[in-house]
Amino acid sequence: MESAPLAERLRPKTLAEFYGQEHLVGDGAILRKLIDSDQLVSLIFWGPPGSGKTTLAKIIANVTQSRFENYSAVSATLADVRKVISQAKERLKLYNQRTIFFLDEIHRFNKAQQDALLPAVEAGTIIFIGATTENPSFEVISPLLSRSQVLVLNRLNSEDLEKIIKRGLKELKLKIYRKAEIFLIESANGDARIILNALEVASKLTNDKTLTLEVIEESLQRHSLLYDQAGDEHYNTISAFIKSMRASNVDAALYYLARMVEAGEDPLFIARRMVVFASEDIGMAQPTALVVANEVFRSCEIIGYPECQENLAHGVVYLSLAKKDRSAYNAYFAALEDVKKHGNLPIPLSIRNAPTKLMKDLGYGKGYEKYTKESLLPEKLKNKKYYS
Repeated sequence: MESAPLAERLRPKTLAEFYGQEHLVGDGAILRKLIDSDQLVSLIFWGPPGSGKTTLAKIIANVTQSRFENYSAVSATLADVRKVISQAKERLKLYNQRTIFFLDEIHRFNKAQQDALLPAVEAGTIIFIGATTENPSFEVISPLLSRSQVLVLNRLNSEDLEKIIKRGLKELKLKIYRKAEIFLIESANGDARIILNALEVASKLTNDKTLTLEVIEESLQRHSLLYDQAGDEHYNTISAFIKSMRASNVDAALYYLARMVEAGEDPLFIARRMVVFASEDIGMAQPTALVVANEVFRSCEIIGYPECQENLAHGVVYLSLAKKDRSAYNAYFAALEDVKKHGNLPIPLSIRNAPTKLMKDLGYGKGYEKYTKESLLPEKLKNKKYYS
């Protein structure tokens, strides 16, 4: 449809048209095998924006002739979930047709909403495909995670993006100067949608048949103004939030919290950063900060908006006012640096495990009680101090 955005018009309908993610869809790769053998299982696609999560789900539905139900966790309700499951059960019974329930941004579904999917996934009533830009280990409940195959999508590389640009230009009947193409690829950060949206905007900014660097720069600027909430502004605000708590500036921290809440930011994203902050910046100065931060995360998980904004505010004030001490954080990463630098240095015999007689005869575990006050580090790092 000509009025549809360029990214939608060019959305691949088959794996042959799909660029990138060779580790998933290439010959012999896991997703290719599942599709070719028609042995689909519930999946969770974890990857950055514009890497092809929604497109792959639609391709699966097309290839397998399954009914495709497409929802976003931002707006979907429990009633929507139950309706899809009910209709899928009826469709399977009457027509023997499977239903693929695709849920974008599954990390925005709370525990109760995710729980509602479990019986249908387990019974095979639906083939569930969830998509998320967040780590599913934190955002997806364990029972659903254990019943799904997590597939990690990577950012698209330059070669893939060049192919996408070529398709976009062909559709728009345009060409592009090489400098402009390189700049567009570098600016896209692996996101196919940014590429196609920028080309579409650029086509409306010029009457020339070849896109220049200046036109591409202008198109990217205009596009970012329209979609900034998911771009720089998102990262700038969370950065300001963390730095305000680090500076013990309660008022600024609360202000940036309010901006994120008002913009509809996922409360679990905010709370998770607070859990990290509690160990990274407060640490041993006030160890109970980690307990408080974890409870805030748990409250957000159980309660959700709008009430959990109060839990977030409570936690932010507590963490902002707490004394700060990064010694545990710094000590760990100093130790990690030595691990990367020296590799697996021999562990002293006195603290090695000795489950067999041979190991004991070789001196494993010998004299441990006598040496507990000594370094216990590998010989090369003996007497090294990380934490003080």
